[in-house]
Amino acid sequence: MEEIRIHDLIRNRRSTRAYSSKPVPAEALTALFEAARWAPSTMNEQPWRFIYADKNENPEGYNKLLECLFEGNSSWAQHAPVLILTIAKKGYSTLDVDYAHAWHDVGLATGNMLAQATELGLYVHLMGGFSAEKAVELLQIPEGYQPVVMATVGYLGDVNELPENLKAREAAPRTRKPLSELVFNGNWNNQAF
Repeated sequence: MEEIRIHDLIRNRRSTRAYSSKPVPAEALTALFEAARWAPSTMNEQPWRFIYADKNENPEGYNKLLECLFEGNSSWAQHAPVLILTIAKKGYSTLDVDYAHAWHDVGLATGNMLAQATELGLYVHLMGGFSAEKAVELLQIPEGYQPVVMATVGYLGDVNELPENLKAREAAPRTRKPLSELVFNGNWNNQAF
């Protein structure tokens, strides 16, 4: 199969655990959230919400977000200049039913944010290893909203400053499952590729 060309913003995106202490400019953060804002959503509901804190500008908020992370993530995430929590609105504004696709739509907004970050030379690492219950409590998230993932944002730092167990993960090549495991044509039993 010949190589398929995908956009450089997708090809070059990478998660890191090694962050520089260089601050993220406010304009860059605004651009990330603006990119997220333009994501498509079911019935244009736009269920995404974000709570963020810059370590230098809002240390109290940053520490609350950091406190929500599990230890395996907080050990390295504490060096990122910005932390973000993504949140999904669980119900529709105009319908009295659960918004079953809210997480999907938050994922689309987050994907836009990742592409914009790559364009700006920023790295974003998404994390599921956090306490949603703690986030609701510490960050005063109202009823009807659910934390989805947390993220670190910043510029690439020195991988050699990471603990040994994380250095190997950082140096590992970026891999993906083959399309034959992911895509089916017409039914589950018919691999497309």
